[in-house]
Amino acid sequence: MIQLLEHFTYKKLIRFTIPTVAMMIFTSVYGVVDGLFVSNIVGSEAFAGVNLIMPALMMLGSVGFMVGTGGSALVSKTIGEGNKKLANRYFSMLIYFLVIASIVLAAIGILFIRQISELLGAKGEMVDICSTYGRTLLCSLPFFMLQNCFQSFLVVAEKPAMGLGVSLAVGLTNMVLDFLFIYVFGLGVFGAALATGISQFIGAMIPIFYFARKNKSPLKLVKTKLELKPILKTCTNGSSEMVTNISMSLVNMLYNLQLVKYAGYDGVVAYGIIMYVGFIFVGTYLGYSVGVAPIIGYHYGAGNTDELKSLFKKSLILLSATAVILTACAEIFSSALAGIFVGYNKELHDMTTNAICLFALSYIISGINIFASAFFTALNNGLVSAIISFLRT
Repeated sequence: MIQLLEHFTYKKLIRFTIPTVAMMIFTSVYGVVDGLFVSNIVGSEAFAGVNLIMPALMMLGSVGFMVGTGGSALVSKTIGEGNKKLANRYFSMLIYFLVIASIVLAAIGILFIRQISELLGAKGEMVDICSTYGRTLLCSLPFFMLQNCFQSFLVVAEKPAMGLGVSLAVGLTNMVLDFLFIYVFGLGVFGAALATGISQFIGAMIPIFYFARKNKSPLKLVKTKLELKPILKTCTNGSSEMVTNISMSLVNMLYNLQLVKYAGYDGVVAYGIIMYVGFIFVGTYLGYSVGVAPIIGYHYGAGNTDELKSLFKKSLILLSATAVILTACAEIFSSALAGIFVGYNKELHDMTTNAICLFALSYIISGINIFASAFFTALNNGLVSAIISFLRT
């Protein structure tokens, strides 16, 4: 098992981060499966409804990502300073804080789901589709936030392989239930949301059970109390990731509003497919950044400047090489990727293929940007990280 305190060669860096990269990619893939079933079985109108309401759900879920990235930087730095007892107190406090915050946000979302749907451009029956999908997923919002949060903390706990295992269990559950609820039982968008909600419950509860009992990792859930200063530090430090998710969701909302106006719901479908495909490609960059962040945080806390410089240089080289490969793949397979979702509609397929080719150019540089933001988050410099994230979006 590779530990955070070690010197990282290219081989060790790849070995340590590859489970997290695979975890992020697989998480993206099982999210795409929802879209595949809805688009090909329920229809393009239902798929458009899912894509209209999804940005609002992702905005709320970004709080979990904020606590996970900001909190893992704080906790790994504290471990690097040699204070494991305090690190466990911080870790436990942040998990309890997230549970409370997620329940409050879920209740607000459920209460105003129809108004939110209308604000995002839904009309007539589309409001019902958005509300049904959104309300069902909001019931599982606490589990979704915890799942996002634990993705980062499992890396701090030196258990990236376990994080991958959890993602595999969650993904397989979602895929099987999508098939049962949508194809076999004909539950439509409610079935898609229910399948996702159940899988998110599994994704949250496995880490909770692991950290609640004695384990061999540096982290475990202990008795603690809420303290304002470390919570604010975590939220400030992780705000760059939350700002990125929120601003991306806002951009998606604005795109959808204009697409409904100029291209109808077919435009929303095409843009939704771009986002689904993008989740997989960008997931590689996110996975690497989440995987390497605790290493950076640990060595920052331990004062190992030479190791930090080495990690930075190696990461830039690895990400640059990956960017060329991903961009080429997206351009070459754009038609096939579009066909998976809307092969039944030639006009929509052609529109989507062209859109994927254009959007794929962003993969050339986005990996460096995502890593740069994560690097400063790991250094507990939330301001610079937030500026980088915000400027990208």
